[in-house]
Amino acid sequence: MERRKLLALSTALLALAPLRSLHAQSTASAAKPYTAEQLDQMLAPIALYPDSLLAQVLMAAGYPLEVVEAARWSAANPNLKGDAAVAAVKDKSWDVSVKSLTAFPQTLKMMNDQLDWTQKIGDAMIAEQKDVAESVQRLRAKAAAAGNLKTTPQQKVTTQAAASGGGSTIVIEPANPETIYVPYYNPAWAYGPWPYPAYPPPYYPPPPNYGAALMTGMMFGLGVAAGAAMFGGWNWNRGNTYVNVNRATSISANNFNASHYANGTWSHDAAHRDGVPYRDPALQQKYGQNRPGSAERDQYRGQQFQNELRGGQAGQRDGAARTNAEQRAGSGERAGAGAGERTGAGTRAASESHSGGAFNGVDRGQQVNREADRGRSYSGGGRNFGGGGRGGRR
Repeated sequence: MERRKLLALSTALLALAPLRSLHAQSTASAAKPYTAEQLDQMLAPIALYPDSLLAQVLMAAGYPLEVVEAARWSAANPNLKGDAAVAAVKDKSWDVSVKSLTAFPQTLKMMNDQLDWTQKIGDAMIAEQKDVAESVQRLRAKAAAAGNLKTTPQQKVTTQAAASGGGSTIVIEPANPETIYVPYYNPAWAYGPWPYPAYPPPYYPPPPNYGAALMTGMMFGLGVAAGAAMFGGWNWNRGNTYVNVNRATSISANNFNASHYANGTWSHDAAHRDGVPYRDPALQQKYGQNRPGSAERDQYRGQQFQNELRGGQAGQRDGAARTNAEQRAGSGERAGAGAGERTGAGTRAASESHSGGAFNGVDRGQQVNREADRGRSYSGGGRNFGGGGRGGRR
């Protein structure tokens, strides 16, 4: 009873928060969530990606829980990459941008391992896409001036005059449109002397099987046959990304809504956000996270994401233990249907008890039932990603 009272009070306070801070949110709507220095810092690890891959990484970053699901699917299917992996996830419920990244398991792994960074670049892309484009061009210009961005057998780098007569833009394309190479580089080297000492760029080194971490130079991963997975790109003169609707539809026929992309222009689809809170109050308002009745749901979803953010590594470490426990529970079920069900229930109850069982006072049983109706499953404090998707365990 006390828990319900606390939940009702906290929900009421959350519902009143937008009214109390209307002026503050209106001011935040006019302000930009990230400065130019912060954008350059965040985008430095990926600004030298080919245009299409860069666009799709930034689109997908707006859906961090789906990125986690896709990364775990890739880890569970190590022999699938490129167009073959994208075809294998065609029927998943993820956004088309997330599906496309299964072609590049190491890129998905980086995004999954750096969830806080992923959410930041995603929110920047959603809130200030034009500023993101300008940041990418600033960084590319720095790399070119330092002599570290050139045409190679893996990629073609060209400089194009802006249509408006302003500054030029630097375009990076695959040397072969059907084969995509992911570049690896240390931002401290790639861009020459870094101009913002207070905002040093992060460095995410290549996978261990690619060799030692780089101090200087650029390394490319193995070429990936992923021409069919490339559906996005940049309209640099307008500072926005575009979508090849026909190609996107072929990637994600079951849940790609072409009407959401007017004139082929990309825009964020909040339906794939899964309640992960936006950092910017203006985005919360725009995408309905401040609507009456949404507080409890978003609180649960947000805590779910925070569990992933804080406990992802711990979850991976005890994954084998959970698998063994599930196998033992399965043996109990085979020994006798009734006893097996009780064993499985006991295992789930123990897991939920270990992880808290509820999020910020939200009744765990009600949440699980609601999520089960949507074809999802949970284990302890977060979503069960063992099956690589939202369809639950296999």
